[in-house]
Order: sequence, then C-alpha cells, then structure tokens
Amino acid sequence: MPSRTPSAPDAATTAARSTRDRLLDAVEQLLAEAGPRAATLDAVAAAAGVSKGGLLYHFGTKDALVEGLLGRLRTLAQEDLARMRSAPEGAARYYVRTSVVASGDPLQRATIAALRLVQDADRRAVEAFTEISEAWRVAIEEELGDRALSRVVQLVGDGLWMSASMGVVPPDVEEVLAALPGLPAAG
Repeated sequence: MPSRTPSAPDAATTAARSTRDRLLDAVEQLLAEAGPRAATLDAVAAAAGVSKGGLLYHFGTKDALVEGLLGRLRTLAQEDLARMRSAPEGAARYYVRTSVVASGDPLQRATIAALRLVQDADRRAVEAFTEISEAWRVAIEEELGDRALSRVVQLVGDGLWMSASMGVVPPDVEEVLAALPGLPAAG
C-alpha cells in the first residue's frame, strides 16, 4: 500500500500551531496553579508570551480558550484509549499501571487544568470528564466482562493517579494489580 505521508506544513501553519499550543500550555498552567479566575485572557497571553491580539486570533473568547483546552484533553484521552485497547497486558492492567504518571505528563497536565474548571462548576469540563471516564470504563469492561469490576479497577487507577499527581508515588503498583480479583493474567 502506498505511503500517505502528509506534506510538511508551511512555516505559517507551524508558527500558528506553536502559538496555539503555547496558549493552551499557558492556560493549563494558570488553571492548575491559580484556578479559573486567574486564567484571564490577559494573563494567558502574558504567560504564553503573545499579545492579547495574538491570543484573540486563535481563541476569540475565554470560552473558546476553554473549549480549546477541553479539545486537547479529549484528544489526549482518545490517544490514551487507543493505547489502552491495544496494550498487550490488557486494558485493565494498562489503566492501573499508567495511572502512576510522571509529573508533567501532557494528559496529566490537561486533566489537572480541567479539574480546576470542574471545581468551578464548568459544565463543559464535567461533560468532558464524564465522556472520557466512561470510554475508559467501557474499554475495561469489554476486557473483563463485568461492569462492577471495571468500575473497581477504574477507581483503583484513579486513586493511584491522584496520589501520583500529588507527588506520592505508590511503590507497590504490581502488588495492587495482583490483589485485584478477576483480572486476567498479564500479557
């Protein structure tokens, strides 16, 4: 089958993508560190090193910026879901094992930023988390064939993620996996 490699983007497209990514990085950082009220358009533009006009070119409103952040979160979660579904160890073990992430992981950063929006009762962020969480749970249930067990596995993974996100990296993930009843053997 012939290769379908896309043509290289031109310099303007690359610069625009880079600026857009810097803006999303900046809003993630501001949300994570100081919360939604601190993530003003002026603050995001300053943190990204662009003019407010540059920000407004990419995201015309704060709502559009939030939608951009949630779009990034959904994309990262979809990529993770694809890896999860194809993991040799199975979806359940993958979910638990990869819940212990290093600080600065792109999905972790986007998740923490979006969690700050959830804490501020942003319905769009709640909807994004609901969709993402359910997709992960369904992948686990498809492997295990048990809805309740898929939820237990997900809650264990979520707890491990929360601990790791606070800098408390559990040293016993393999023991946790071994203690979960009903998980198929690895690999």
